[in-house]
Amino acid sequence: MTSTRLATTAARRILSSSSSPLTQEALILSRSLRTTPPVLIRQAQARHYATRKIHSQPARQRAEALAAHANGTNPSMAFPCLDKIEDRSASLEADIGDKESGPEPSYTSGATQIFRSTNPFLTDWGGVLQEFDIAYESWGQMNADKSNVVLLHTGLSASSHAHSTRSNPQPGWWEKFIGPGKPVDTDKYFVVCTNVLGSCYGSTGPASIDPADGKPYATRFPILTIQDMVRAQFRLLDHLGVDKLYASVGSSMGGMQSLAAGTLFPQRVSKIVSISGCARSHPYSIAMRHTQRQVLMMDPNWNRGFYYGRVPPHAGMKLAREIATVTYRSGPEWEQRFGRRRADSSKPPALCPDYLIETYLDHAGEKFCLTYDPNSLLYVSKAMDLFDLGFKNQRGTADRRAERQHLLEEGKPTRTGDATCSLTLPMKPYEEMGNNGEWENDEPSGPTTLRPPRDLIEGLAPLVDHSVLVMGVDSDILFPAWQQREIAEAIKHAGNRGVIHCELGEEQSIFGHDTFLLDLENIGGQLKVFLG
Repeated sequence: MTSTRLATTAARRILSSSSSPLTQEALILSRSLRTTPPVLIRQAQARHYATRKIHSQPARQRAEALAAHANGTNPSMAFPCLDKIEDRSASLEADIGDKESGPEPSYTSGATQIFRSTNPFLTDWGGVLQEFDIAYESWGQMNADKSNVVLLHTGLSASSHAHSTRSNPQPGWWEKFIGPGKPVDTDKYFVVCTNVLGSCYGSTGPASIDPADGKPYATRFPILTIQDMVRAQFRLLDHLGVDKLYASVGSSMGGMQSLAAGTLFPQRVSKIVSISGCARSHPYSIAMRHTQRQVLMMDPNWNRGFYYGRVPPHAGMKLAREIATVTYRSGPEWEQRFGRRRADSSKPPALCPDYLIETYLDHAGEKFCLTYDPNSLLYVSKAMDLFDLGFKNQRGTADRRAERQHLLEEGKPTRTGDATCSLTLPMKPYEEMGNNGEWENDEPSGPTTLRPPRDLIEGLAPLVDHSVLVMGVDSDILFPAWQQREIAEAIKHAGNRGVIHCELGEEQSIFGHDTFLLDLENIGGQLKVFLG
């Protein structure tokens, strides 16, 4: 943004607050747009933003309260939660002139290793990356025949930093589960964890630079699938010279990747662990992720994904994370942890965060909104929605890939037409269905289904000879326990007798989906025994 635009923005923001003591300074700024040095503009902005919250807002509110009292009406309510969001936007906008790359944060989890693949990468839906990076970290020592490698898959927003390293001593997201004598024992195994393709912690994603024009991909980045992420990981394994994994281990979205690794590369995986995952996303989880994406995309700062170098859609990200957090834990835990307690019962009720549970969600959103790229949230969450290991879907994907691989080899476009754009609406709107049982899905699955659908049994048949551990948690509402039962039963019906299924009841864990991050005794204990 130019100095002129900065000055104009500063002047307008200051003038918009009639009670601001800096009105005169705003007039000076507006009259000297071409002569005021940017540093002075930013200093004036900083003084204004620091002053507004302390002086201007309360002063205006007191004046309004007095006027309302005199008129015999009620004063308007204060909204400090909205003030905070506005202040952040203003602060980020003021930072634009200080950073060549714009106000968005540098998304990083610390030092990683980078593998760069320079061979074109075809995605399941026809997109092509001419090259890509995968950020990864490792722990333990690889043995001589490279037979002790454990590939650890991450959840949606996690980085490759699952455990501390010498170059990055900060605790990782699975710190207590990895190490000598731990469930994933680094005295025995060489553990590799990657940041998934499409994410923002070192791997190529929407925020990365498109080598074709030197600009961020943004929403020109191709739609991804979980299988695309796994294929990229196996290119890393090829680079490391690993022919076969000792184990593929993952939780949440990582549990989906772990199963996908086994179905895509059955000869290259020995043991498979899927914790709080699924074999295909169910409507509730799709609905929750859809809502998060809609909230984010409705933030005006999202700008169809082209916000790089501008104020990022932090308000949409905050709200999306709050929605997600509701699905990560459980009602029983929150009943014990928060109950119906308010943050400050001595004050009147407010429309901003008031109950302790509200302040908790607000805090979760605040922590996340500037630490993860919004476009990555859209792409990675959409990949979760698309996940389906049913035979029909796998066969359709394989046929589509074969056709587009042929086009790629001939140098022809692999994507054509508007139908490839994931941000368009269906040609035919949704129509309400009757209650006569005429549903589109003729093989429903769910908590009351005794036998998994035939399509899923056939889809998981490649795992017939693998040792498989499937774990779930009763209090999980995002990946409910019936989905882990469905995985185990489908693999058993395919002919595998080496499936171990473990389900934690609420007497063992009330922490919902996040149990896999917290329960070292049960989750960690079962994992340690299974890996051996």
